[in-house]
Amino acid sequence: MVLILEALGIVLLNWILSIVVDHQQMSLAGLKPGAMSVGAWVAGALFGLYLLLCAAVMARTGLRDRAPGGFARIVLITCAVVHGVLGAFVVGPVGWPAFAGMMVVLAMIVLTLVAYGEPRTPAADGDGGAEALGTAPGSA
Repeated sequence: MVLILEALGIVLLNWILSIVVDHQQMSLAGLKPGAMSVGAWVAGALFGLYLLLCAAVMARTGLRDRAPGGFARIVLITCAVVHGVLGAFVVGPVGWPAFAGMMVVLAMIVLTLVAYGEPRTPAADGDGGAEALGTAPGSA
């Protein structure tokens, strides 16, 4: 739920930013204000979709009660890194409460990664996994 709310907040923030840039006719290094407005909106939408993907991976992990697989694990690790960097960044402009909020989200993501351990592989489950690894009783 937290990542879904964060995604909505990011999209809303970038939408407001695009409106401000468009109305004030700001430009940066010769870029047209319309291009900057569209860029802010697209960046917010992409980041929001990324956070929704992370929320879906976490929900699927919880519903299946299994560790996330390869791609899902990478998505969650990158999400944790992004929240760590954003948490360090928001201390100055926004303040310590924003930092604390980002660290809470980071802790939830890391908890999801470490609570389930490594992803299960078919070879490691059951008796067949021990034989495949050469550690079955009687194999010397």
